[in-house]
Amino acid sequence: MSQQTLLEMESIKKHFPGVLALNNVSLEVRSGEVHALLGENGAGKSTLIKILGGIYSLDEGKIFIEGSEAHIRNVHDSQLLGVSVIHQELVLVPKMTVAENIFLGREPVKNGVVDRKTLNDNTRGLLQNFDLDIDPDQLVEELTIAEQQMVEITKALSFNSRILVMDEPTSSLSDKEVDFLFSIIRRLKEQGVGIIYISHRMSELQQISDRVTVMRDGEYIGTVNTAETDNDQLIAMMVGRQLTNYYTRTYNELNEKVLEVKDLGDGRFLNNISFDLYKGEILGFAGLVGAGRSEVMKCLFGLDPIETGKIRVNGRDAAIANPSDAMDLGFALVPESRKEEALFLVQNVKFNTSIKVLKEFIRGIFVNEGKEEQIAEEYINKMSIKTPSTMQTVGNLSGGNQQKVVIGRWLATRPKILILDEPTRGVDVGAKAEIYAIMNDLVKQGLSIIMISSELPEVINMSDRVMVMAGGTITGCLNRDEMDQEKIMHLATQHSSEQGE
Repeated sequence: MSQQTLLEMESIKKHFPGVLALNNVSLEVRSGEVHALLGENGAGKSTLIKILGGIYSLDEGKIFIEGSEAHIRNVHDSQLLGVSVIHQELVLVPKMTVAENIFLGREPVKNGVVDRKTLNDNTRGLLQNFDLDIDPDQLVEELTIAEQQMVEITKALSFNSRILVMDEPTSSLSDKEVDFLFSIIRRLKEQGVGIIYISHRMSELQQISDRVTVMRDGEYIGTVNTAETDNDQLIAMMVGRQLTNYYTRTYNELNEKVLEVKDLGDGRFLNNISFDLYKGEILGFAGLVGAGRSEVMKCLFGLDPIETGKIRVNGRDAAIANPSDAMDLGFALVPESRKEEALFLVQNVKFNTSIKVLKEFIRGIFVNEGKEEQIAEEYINKMSIKTPSTMQTVGNLSGGNQQKVVIGRWLATRPKILILDEPTRGVDVGAKAEIYAIMNDLVKQGLSIIMISSELPEVINMSDRVMVMAGGTITGCLNRDEMDQEKIMHLATQHSSEQGE
């Protein structure tokens, strides 16, 4: 079956003050295809999509939709032309119902008031198209992230969209939820919808995409058929070189225990958590979403109370009631969501890098600005953070550079035990390689790292050992020579009746 060309973006240029963000970028999307848009953070993907979605206007170039030239001046123009964008950070209104979110601003009216029966009936019909068992009257805040994602897709298609943009749609989904999302995407393909799919997860591209367009530094690099390429070729196109040492690890002798956790429990979900951590080790924590990995780390860092069990640090019993206690013992925690839990997005790099070591440059009411600048510069250099200056607003940095700011902030506290919760989530392959190299350098220097990751290749290639969790308890420990994806997934899906066997 021949595929109709739905979208052509030709020779698109976009300038911002002092920056050429896009330079002669082209993109073609056909009906019934998933077209992946790939590139490092800062490559220009978001700018291109914002032009298509009517958020930015183009400076030069042309856009054709189903063969006719399109003039997109705003979001409304884009929607009328059959384009819908589902952003990585969902834009639903939590306190409103599913139906109210889907038809926000387009509610059916009867006798001057919203016709709630028609509103809910229309919503129910849309949801049933995808076999979604979601109540139109349910508040969005009561839905899972995956269900919210489905509501966003339903809302987008309620505009009769032929072109759908999905930006990092799986970043917060479990494997089972990803499978369901992919089934929806395949159904949309059958209906002739053209999908632009943005993701940093290389493994997804082979599963779901038909073609891949690669961008680098605001320019078009090339388009390839997914079935005729591999990850090495795509990475080389993205970064302009072969990443021969994508995962960087040198392994230390594990002789000196720095942390012992015995029978830890929180009185609610966690039960009998026991493990050791050695000097110079990367200890991986694997498991499905909801297994309890982050909850363990919150207990260790004093964010959640510990009800049972013992913790020993460097051979001594340790009492951790709050983060200050944890920091005094040499702990540092880089949380899962940098934007929600770590960064001050409207503040500059200097502020974000130095905020945890205020005592080093503040005495009473006096601020030693030179010392603060020195600390920021030191960790910008150590972390290879790409920023024009320490005064750059951190919200304007790429995801990878934001992550390196957070890690640098905690390294400034000179920790002995660094906890990294999903250290490369939402980070492009080039920045991932840099973060892996930083982690390797840290353990070579004797730092100990606990790494939570949902990416099994990352766990296997970066960990000395891996602890696997399911249902709030540890189901197994695998040494480096025992690790593979099948064994990890077997332990991650064990039921309580099987645990401990």
